[in-house]
Amino acid sequence: MEIRKLSKKDALFYCTRDEDHFFDRKAYGIKGDKVQKIAVAFANADGGEFVVGIADEKEEHEAFKRWKPVESIEKFNPIIQALNEIEPIIEYRCAFLRQDNISGYVLLITIEKGRQVHETAQKKVIVRQGAQSLELKGNLRISELAYAKGQRSYEDELTPDASIDELESSTYLAEFISHLPSDNIEPLDLLIKQNLVDKNWTPRVASMLLFAENPSAILTKQCAIKIARYDTTDEDPERDDLTNDIFSIEKPIYHQINDAYNIMVKLFEKNQVWTLDGLKIISYPKETIWELLVNAVLHRDYSISDNIFIGIFNDRVEIKSPGRLPGFVKVTNILDNRFSRNSKLVRLLSRYPNAPNKDLGEGVNTAFQKMKAIRKKEPEIIEDGNFLKVTIRHELNYPPDEVIMKFLDKFGEINNKQVRDLTGIRNASTISSIFSRMREKGILQKNDSTSSSNVTWSKAAIRV
Repeated sequence: MEIRKLSKKDALFYCTRDEDHFFDRKAYGIKGDKVQKIAVAFANADGGEFVVGIADEKEEHEAFKRWKPVESIEKFNPIIQALNEIEPIIEYRCAFLRQDNISGYVLLITIEKGRQVHETAQKKVIVRQGAQSLELKGNLRISELAYAKGQRSYEDELTPDASIDELESSTYLAEFISHLPSDNIEPLDLLIKQNLVDKNWTPRVASMLLFAENPSAILTKQCAIKIARYDTTDEDPERDDLTNDIFSIEKPIYHQINDAYNIMVKLFEKNQVWTLDGLKIISYPKETIWELLVNAVLHRDYSISDNIFIGIFNDRVEIKSPGRLPGFVKVTNILDNRFSRNSKLVRLLSRYPNAPNKDLGEGVNTAFQKMKAIRKKEPEIIEDGNFLKVTIRHELNYPPDEVIMKFLDKFGEINNKQVRDLTGIRNASTISSIFSRMREKGILQKNDSTSSSNVTWSKAAIRV
């Protein structure tokens, strides 16, 4: 039995923390079936934690007043009994939180991700989706969950060559702990409780990916992010198209994500393209780039010794990550289903301030929606051999004729290069054919030019 003393600041964290895919809070008096629903949902998803003894913000607007402890630990026995009635049995830990100078306890329950499909005493299968615990209905959906549960993640493998002493003294681990709601967390305690080391103190792969200075060097597997810029729009670039903008990011994954995003933004500034607002630096919705980058890092297959590769082209971004889609997720259902290949990475990364995966479960949908909102083509996702490839194109999602007319409404004339930038059609002859067809329909006219390379088109003059 663990009794944990909290400062007022630490207690406030639990009173104000947003409920999400990994956290829930309930006032004391919650019924056993509700306890089982939350616990089963976490076990069937990626694990999580919930507190009992803190009122909801709807019941109590003042944060400090939400802390409503119970006078004795024994009062929580019915809750613990309810947890023990879940089938198959779940792996959980209880800690009794006590605030300085305030009597009574709040119960913190941590649920590990289960390796089987769990159900409540009422035989209901519940899964966590965002901040909700939802019943999973239908034999097919439950079978898919069972299949996914049978897949073991490489993040749980042991790394015998890794030093527990170096891990314990890692500055990245210290940084992570500094963001947690307690001033008294020992590194080894955290590693044990988060199942990042085994009983013999051997670190797991997840601990290296999260806290080692250079994970690739310790894991003897390539797990960095490589970024390169190509001065071309070709689908199969030549060696000569590769610029000197080549980067390799060898850091823990939290820092990999942030560094990679910042580099990508800087590389975008080196390329200008024609848009409906004129010649502009190429840009993509921040949420689209961010969410698809985070998705690549969190859900790649780390058992494959290869790096994530990001290609920055004149008209698109390609993100290629090792491993096909996990579990029952397919290219055709990726917007409707989610499965975490690396649940420890997902769960622990969410504990950072400004967590990269704060929109967990909605990230890919957000990436698509943001492109659609600005009338750009949605990202393309394909399984390419043993890799997943995502392509984000700088293309308007309008018919070419409509794009041309919109541009002419603003600028009066248009050329072949401008249409290629706007539509993503790479073949200059194809654009010329579109111009000719629109001329035959009396929509466009070809302007006088001294050379074929300077040809422009404008709206056809209205004949009276």
